Amino acid sequence: MSRDLKVFQSLWAMQPHDQTGVSLPYDRICGMVRDAGFDGLAIDLGAADVETAHAVRPHIEKEGLTPLIVAFPRSVESLRDTLKMAKDFGSPFVNVIGQVFPLTVEGAIPVIRQWIDMSLEEGMPVQFETHRNCITNDLFATLSLLDAVPEMRLAGDFSHYIVDREFKLPLTAWEQRLLDRCIARCDSFQGRVASRQQVQLQLDFPQHAKWVALFEDLWRRGLTDWCHRNESGDLVFLCELGPPEYAMTGPDGKEMSNRWDEALTIKSKIEAIWADISTP
Repeated sequence: MSRDLKVFQSLWAMQPHDQTGVSLPYDRICGMVRDAGFDGLAIDLGAADVETAHAVRPHIEKEGLTPLIVAFPRSVESLRDTLKMAKDFGSPFVNVIGQVFPLTVEGAIPVIRQWIDMSLEEGMPVQFETHRNCITNDLFATLSLLDAVPEMRLAGDFSHYIVDREFKLPLTAWEQRLLDRCIARCDSFQGRVASRQQVQLQLDFPQHAKWVALFEDLWRRGLTDWCHRNESGDLVFLCELGPPEYAMTGPDGKEMSNRWDEALTIKSKIEAIWADISTP
């Protein structure tokens, strides 16, 4: 038995991939992603559509990449078609950012349970991303959902919760325990560095170093916890640095950093953490 790290890049993050604003064709994108050593490419159905997924698929397959489907279902039943498509594409799971989000935890519980039941019926695992403006919008509500639905699994993107709760540094022990409770239910992780005010920071700006350090610690905690829970299998880590307006821009409208270079930096950091914790 073996455990393997699989680092993915996001198609959304490649359109455009840097501050030039140039949108590359799908064959170029997939070639760049493969040549950089990524294992797969995530197709975000919130930023794209099913037609886009089918258009990029042959290029993903040609380059030997694994597709990962990110779903934004606007109704309970609408997830089913995405699950079927993801199974046909060969996605390891569907990353769900549910656009059905009742105002109460009590109202959200049956929605989560129906989606989990649907995933079992279709034979396609689901992970619920820790994401704003969806059913896991709030950290506290998500923790309540985890307590109520023990089989609920997460895809951890903690940038959303650092902004959502406006966490200050250093985190208190209580705040760290809240995030650790999420980490314990994460079956994959995503890479983006946030502060308490911005969801996506430039990695090499000196004023952001303390936030980079926070996220490196969260990623290390996440990868370590996953290894303790899994004797074998693949751990997916998705680099997802979004274009504007996720990426901050200057008065000229141009991005203030090169997101492709930053994605490669995050990839290297994650691979170094994995090598460290995997060494006997």
